[in-house]
Amino acid sequence: MKCILNVSFCLGLLLTSAVIAADEYPSYSLASSDAYDFSRIEAYTGKHEGVYAHIDKNLEGHFKNLQRWVSQPSISAQNIGITEMAELLRDDLAAIGFSETTLVPTSGHPGVWGYYDAGAEKTLLVYMMYDVQPVNEDDWESPPFEGKLVDRDFGRVMMARGATNQKGPERAFLNALDSIIKVNGTLPVNLMLLAEGEEELGSPHYPELVDVYEQRLKTADGVLFPFNSQNLNGELTVLLGVKGILYWELESKGGAWGGPGRSEIHGSYKAVVDSPAQRLISAIASMTSADGNTILIEGYYDDVKPPTVEESMLINTMGKDWSGEDWKKGLSLSKFIHGLEGQAALMRYLYDVTLNVDGIWSGYTGEGVKTILPHIATAKMDSRLPLGVDPDTQLARIRKHLDDSGFSDITIRKLSGYPAAQTSVGAPLVLAAMGVFSKWASIDNVMPRIGGSAPFYQFTERLGLPLVFNGLGHGTGAHGPNEYMLIYPAKGSSIAGLADIEKSYVDLLFALAKPAQD
Repeated sequence: MKCILNVSFCLGLLLTSAVIAADEYPSYSLASSDAYDFSRIEAYTGKHEGVYAHIDKNLEGHFKNLQRWVSQPSISAQNIGITEMAELLRDDLAAIGFSETTLVPTSGHPGVWGYYDAGAEKTLLVYMMYDVQPVNEDDWESPPFEGKLVDRDFGRVMMARGATNQKGPERAFLNALDSIIKVNGTLPVNLMLLAEGEEELGSPHYPELVDVYEQRLKTADGVLFPFNSQNLNGELTVLLGVKGILYWELESKGGAWGGPGRSEIHGSYKAVVDSPAQRLISAIASMTSADGNTILIEGYYDDVKPPTVEESMLINTMGKDWSGEDWKKGLSLSKFIHGLEGQAALMRYLYDVTLNVDGIWSGYTGEGVKTILPHIATAKMDSRLPLGVDPDTQLARIRKHLDDSGFSDITIRKLSGYPAAQTSVGAPLVLAAMGVFSKWASIDNVMPRIGGSAPFYQFTERLGLPLVFNGLGHGTGAHGPNEYMLIYPAKGSSIAGLADIEKSYVDLLFALAKPAQD
């Protein structure tokens, strides 16, 4: 059984690591003082009343499609419901009218391929993930795999694992496709769809899916990832990129260096026997400053690309009003590290390389007393990587640091990793999408990237395609309990409900058929 180490004990040992001076921490200077002018982006003016009416008339059935998806568990980490969800997605694509639909085997969970030939000039590639995170049902207000409607002061939400990350917005997009085809007979663009069931595992085998269809995928004009992007005020943030990620396990095990080599032993032997658990904590503590916020691994910050002029202009536009207070409220934070505020906090979020302990376990922490000295201790760790930083290079730096620090016995197991990805705000695909968003919502900010990760480098770097991962709608709680997506907004709300989300995807497909000009 995996048991969490005593938190206060861990923190005490972490405070033994070296202290780094504030002026030694890397700073990231903006390359321009100008702000980006979004007033020149005209709102999309197209209207598709017949399709809108079809969505309104069939909204109850469309919502049941979302419920059907979230009711099918597909927990990739535990291999629960994966094949069933992949088959559900494949069958739904066939029912909508995709001429090619198939499960694609990988070395892990299967992918799903779909192709819709509209005989159109433009082709859109759609990325989807059909897997979700594990759940602890006792923490949920509503059963996590039922998709029940739950009342909130801002409207009625569908509460379920995958509601907003990402089954809800993805099935809403498919509802929009179905409505266009039923009303118009076909779509305004050709569609390729390549879905994976391992995004929550770090997408270790998504490159294998791209291998199968690479030459066809390169003919696409851009990539869409359906995504809920509105906050509770109805404001929409346009996202242009993601950080990369490195995810690994560290293990300390008794052996030639010391510690029990076969199994746990009586705790009294600590008087003469080394502890793998304490050794693991010391190894982790050696990687950062005492507060855990500055990485001491040699060269770990060296490859970060500084802000470009375009990024600087976007950040300056955000910086006028951005305080981070909504983040603090949503995440139940009292403050950011070092008391950072405003643009200083934003720059750290966008450009910082991180080193994070996701979980650590060893020995016994169950009820009652069991005085043992564990023979093994393990930690899962991740590092978020801005543009320019290669995950394998960082892993080699971690290995060298451990070796040089006297921890050559600590085992590293890489579990996943890929680099960052980003699309220019001036890409025709992005401008067309922002025109559609402007029709339906107020664009609050345009961020060069987010701190989270996704395998979008397969599109932007490998295939050379621009990518949009935005959309109307509001949801939160991804990876945690009570995840939800707003379905029916309260009267007077400026947040899009399911109907307007689907209508905006209709507009987006028609806008992408004839992209806006810069």
